[in-house]
Amino acid sequence: MIDLSTYNNNNYNAGSLPRRALWYIVSLIFFETRIPWAYTLKRTLLSLFGCHLRDGLIIKPNVKIKYPWFLSIGADCWIGEGVWIDNLCDVSLGDQVVLSQGAYLLTGNHDYKKRSFDLILDPIEIKSGAWIAAKSIICPGIIVGECAVLTAGSVATKPLESHSIYSGNPATFKRKREFTDEAGD
Repeated sequence: MIDLSTYNNNNYNAGSLPRRALWYIVSLIFFETRIPWAYTLKRTLLSLFGCHLRDGLIIKPNVKIKYPWFLSIGADCWIGEGVWIDNLCDVSLGDQVVLSQGAYLLTGNHDYKKRSFDLILDPIEIKSGAWIAAKSIICPGIIVGECAVLTAGSVATKPLESHSIYSGNPATFKRKREFTDEAGD
């Protein structure tokens, strides 16, 4: 039997209480709303809260980001409606990454082998050109290779190789991703 009364995450530091509280309010008003605030405003707010981001971010309404100071976003990324970046630790998106509607990135879990149900954190890295399709889940510690695809509703529990397409729960390799045109055509 687990004993949740012994749970202790005092060694975890998500940032100061005022910073987290202010982000919570800003997030509710500008990110977790259905109001389509300007992308430039959202980019500015993310930067002010410590997100490392490059130009060209498109971020739709109703997006939840736990802590922007643990987030790095490359150039020309798209974040769709209903995406939840549950980043208790670092999440890194390369350039040209697409997170489609309802995608969920999860960096924290609990150790079910311990009675105290200890918190486990593991960062996520999604490399350039990857596409995380609608309602997909990226589990803690996953690296998604360049131009990899995780199809709709799939769950990545292991690393995804570059230029590959994965599907299912747990996601398994289906085939190589091949482009039919040249960049810029």
